[in-house]
Amino acid sequence: MTLSVLIPIYNYCARKLVEAVDALITLEALDAEIVVADDASTIDTSWLDKLHCTNALTLWRATHNLGRSAIRNQLARLAQGRWLWFVDCDTALAPSFSLKKYLEATTEADVVCGGLTTPVSQPPGCELRYRYELADSHRRTAEVRSQKPYRQLSTCNLLIKKNVFADIQFCEDIKRYGYEDTLFGVELEKRQISVKHIDNPIVHLGLEKNDEFLHKTEVALATLQSLDGRMNCYSRVQNMSESLRRWHLAPLFKFIFKLLRKPLRSNLLSHNPNLKLFALYKLGFYIELDGEKGAWNS
Repeated sequence: MTLSVLIPIYNYCARKLVEAVDALITLEALDAEIVVADDASTIDTSWLDKLHCTNALTLWRATHNLGRSAIRNQLARLAQGRWLWFVDCDTALAPSFSLKKYLEATTEADVVCGGLTTPVSQPPGCELRYRYELADSHRRTAEVRSQKPYRQLSTCNLLIKKNVFADIQFCEDIKRYGYEDTLFGVELEKRQISVKHIDNPIVHLGLEKNDEFLHKTEVALATLQSLDGRMNCYSRVQNMSESLRRWHLAPLFKFIFKLLRKPLRSNLLSHNPNLKLFALYKLGFYIELDGEKGAWNS
């Protein structure tokens, strides 16, 4: 088999995505399968048993929550294809998306990244995440991503040769949200695995409400802090934090952040969040974590 489409599920109904992928496989006449794994969702997943796919479909359910890395590694173990396409469940295929385009690019690299786009309209109450993604959109073209191919890697829309993935896999030390894709890019660069970026995007539908996105950001920063330097300077907030330490300004910044934390949060949770204040909040939160190591390990 040529291709395995791997879709991890957690608390999200991805029925439209699975059926759209199935239709695309048929339209493009590909030798492909779809593998869906539910990571012990806490909401109703009966829709999984009602899927009607023309192409081969494998459903797998975890008995307990494995986490973002482990569930993806399990999907890869279930896959029969020579190539693996990882796609997140809270996405949709863009009108121009093509699996055939992905496979054509495999003659040039062992890993191909297609990119991500933001929905045209903003979901209510999701101002922070929506503005953040829009501001980041200029870095999402293949041309820009190719300038730093390992640092601009997103595993929500990623094609990789199965035997290459088997040698690396996602780091299962990461149990919480955040940075598993960035760390995967670090490992690819260490091994000098060839990576190609193309414009073959999917649409990110799962934009979180402001409070949820801010909390996920805090969890991701705690994950980053727990990696103890394994990120190899891939993180901007980590690099800035280290610069402040070298300049002996980290204690002052931490003190100022404590004074400003509440008003910063108020802005970020409002209907008019400021992204510069968001960057300031992330840096302050990350620096503050150093004095609270272990507090986020639950």
